[in-house]
Amino acid sequence: MRFVVVCGAAMSLRCWFLQLLLCCSALAISFHLPANGRKCLREEIHKNVLVTGEYELSERPSGRSHLRVTDTAGHILYAKEDASKGKFAFTTEEYDMFEVCFESKLPMGTGRVPDQLVILDMKHGVEATNYEELAKVEKLKPLEVELRRLEDLSESIVNDFAYMKKREEEMRDTNESTNVRVLYFSIFSMCCLIGLATWQVFYLRRFFQAKKLIE
Repeated sequence: MRFVVVCGAAMSLRCWFLQLLLCCSALAISFHLPANGRKCLREEIHKNVLVTGEYELSERPSGRSHLRVTDTAGHILYAKEDASKGKFAFTTEEYDMFEVCFESKLPMGTGRVPDQLVILDMKHGVEATNYEELAKVEKLKPLEVELRRLEDLSESIVNDFAYMKKREEEMRDTNESTNVRVLYFSIFSMCCLIGLATWQVFYLRRFFQAKKLIE
């Protein structure tokens, strides 16, 4: 779904900023968690980024559902036993793949139960920052708050491009290194083939001389 903001000929800063926010806004996702099942969501997030999440699970007559947020190293960033509704927040220390897992546990002998509806709303970076609270603490005016939000959004975009440039440089260096290694390997293979062919010529020459087939 795409949102469009219609503005007048003289577009104000407020209208422009609203367009950026709507383009970058994220919607909550929902899915069904089966009984004694496990479902996980993964997302790559940059370093030093605030991540917030709000979740809600539909009621189930029996059993419990657990929530766990981990990174690729297995560090538990958030865990909640018997999760039903709540919020979590953490700040990333490194660029990594983070995993949010919901797991359903039912006691033995429980009959068939309906799937549990899970609603998850995750935000990170500018989306996760509470600018209303920031305005109260720093006593900022509405325009100053929007400028701060726009500044953070611009910084986030610049950081994304810087990371993409860094990855491109790393991939280019890897490609050039691989090409050099392939070239050296090709030269080595050719030298081995030439050496083997030369040895075969001298070996066959001695063999035929021993058989007195050639002088």
